[in-house]
Formats: sequence, structure tokens, C-alpha cells
Amino acid sequence: MSVVKLDILSDPICPWCYIGKAHLDKALAEVSDHPFVIEWHPFQLNPDMSRDGMDRRAYLEGKFGGKDGAVQAYAPVVEHANAAGLQINFEAMERTPNTLDAHRLIHWAGIEGKQSTVVDALFNAYFVQAKDIGNAEILSDIAASAGMDRDVTLRLLSGDTDAQEIQDRDAHSRKMGVTSVPTFIVANQHAVPGAQPPEMWKQIIADIQKQLKDDNGTTDS
Repeated sequence: MSVVKLDILSDPICPWCYIGKAHLDKALAEVSDHPFVIEWHPFQLNPDMSRDGMDRRAYLEGKFGGKDGAVQAYAPVVEHANAAGLQINFEAMERTPNTLDAHRLIHWAGIEGKQSTVVDALFNAYFVQAKDIGNAEILSDIAASAGMDRDVTLRLLSGDTDAQEIQDRDAHSRKMGVTSVPTFIVANQHAVPGAQPPEMWKQIIADIQKQLKDDNGTTDS
């Protein structure tokens, strides 16, 4: 069967990205012959964040104009996460990290064919376990859990390997008009923004399958 590239721009501290992946995964699990080959791409919600991150309460109140604003902003996140059957342990989160190093890890995981496993582990570490995924030791543990070499990962994280590439790819996406994540790009042509429900993904897959079938039929005739 023909394959179709699905590029996903995401940040591992973005709750809508977490929810969006869960919706996509549900749709893919229900379609046994989906055509997608998935690649994850960097987009930092906070590209100017200190490399050490910052206190999460201060971050949220600064971003949303105080505690009430933060609560109001995250109410729909909680609602949609619950509907998707996802756990988010907001109360336990102490820091909002800079995600540059997490994106470096995702990039290296892609080289080893382990991207989706690492993305899942990052979402779980941040949203469920409330870990600081800006911490090199934690990121190296995540790498090891995905079958990557922990020591090599830790050594790479101690330097700036591929940091500029990640920043350049992030900047390129913004230049191309991406302003929020998740953003899904189907076949290098069609942008699907936001945490779309599984039903929409199943319809997109059905449309692609029909198009591929029609194209193959035309080719074979």
C-alpha cells in the first residue's frame, strides 16, 4: 500500500499536543491499514524560556494574568483530557521547562526509529509523572526506556549538539505560518491544526485511502 507522510509539529509540554496525539492514536488503532508514516517536528511554546525553566505557578500566572486566568485557561484542557481518558497531574507540576533539550532527544530518537516511543514517554513523564523534562538525567532515563543509549544521550545533552538545528527548524515553521501546536501536515500539502477528534482523523484516512485507490486504478488502466 502507498504511504503518506504525516508531519506533526508539537511541543511535549503542550497539553493540546498530548490530547491531539491520543485522538490520532485512537483513530489509527481503529484503522488497521492506515497509510501514515509519522515524523515529529520541533515547535517550542516558549522559545525564549530560560534553559533552566521556571517555577510553574509563576509561569502560568504571568502568562494568563493571575491564578484565576490560569484556571480559566486550563478548564477546557482538563475537560478534553478527561474525555480522551488522559491523566494530567497539574497539581504535582513544579516547573515549566525549556523544551529545547526534549526536542533534541526527539530528533535523535527519529534517527534510531524510536520517535513515537520517545514522544509518548515525554508526554507521560511531564503530564502524568510531573517530571522536569528539561532535566538531562530525566531525559536520558527516557531515552534508555525507549531502547536508546543512556550514556550517549547524557553526553550529547551536556553539549549543544543539534541545538541550533532544532531552533532553525522551529523558526522555519513559524516563517511558514505555523502559530500554534499541534499542527499536522498531511502529504506535505494539507495542514490540520489543533487536537482534532478521532472521527475526523478516520474521515481523513478514508479520503486518503479512496484517493490512493483511485490513483492506483488510473495508473493500472
